[in-house]
Amino acid sequence: MKVNGHRIRDHLRLLAPLLILLAVVWVLRLGLSACHSPSWCLRIVSVTVATAGSVLLAAILIHFRRFGGYANVVISSLLLNLWGQLLIVGAIGFAVLTGTENIYTAPQHSLPWLQQSDPAHLKHIYGQLTFGVGMGTLSGAAVGCLMLWLLRLLLPMREKESR
Repeated sequence: MKVNGHRIRDHLRLLAPLLILLAVVWVLRLGLSACHSPSWCLRIVSVTVATAGSVLLAAILIHFRRFGGYANVVISSLLLNLWGQLLIVGAIGFAVLTGTENIYTAPQHSLPWLQQSDPAHLKHIYGQLTFGVGMGTLSGAAVGCLMLWLLRLLLPMREKESR
């Protein structure tokens, strides 16, 4: 499948630094949780916020590298949000399998009625993979496309002169 002449592999190559950034934020958040850092510190280091910022950076990369158009922003938003949610689901799954608690399974960071009715966190995992990916992709694509439109309006790229 190609989108504006670019395969998924090309998108992954473009987004590789941003995907690594999300993984670093995820590890940092898990580490801060394991060190029992204060809540204000845990709220600052957020995979969701890093994903939103990564979508904006992806739109900037798409513009300045002349990588494609709005459809490429949507694909980038999907890939970044999917990766972020898979990292979160991995942390939840690890906590359930090992019987430990981390930031994603701690009772003080989740709804009380959800904790009591779902000790395996299956509803939480399902919510991350459906609502998290879906709404994250849609909102990220909307803001990313707006960013690309503004960049194209304010900083139009000139065609290379042929010799």
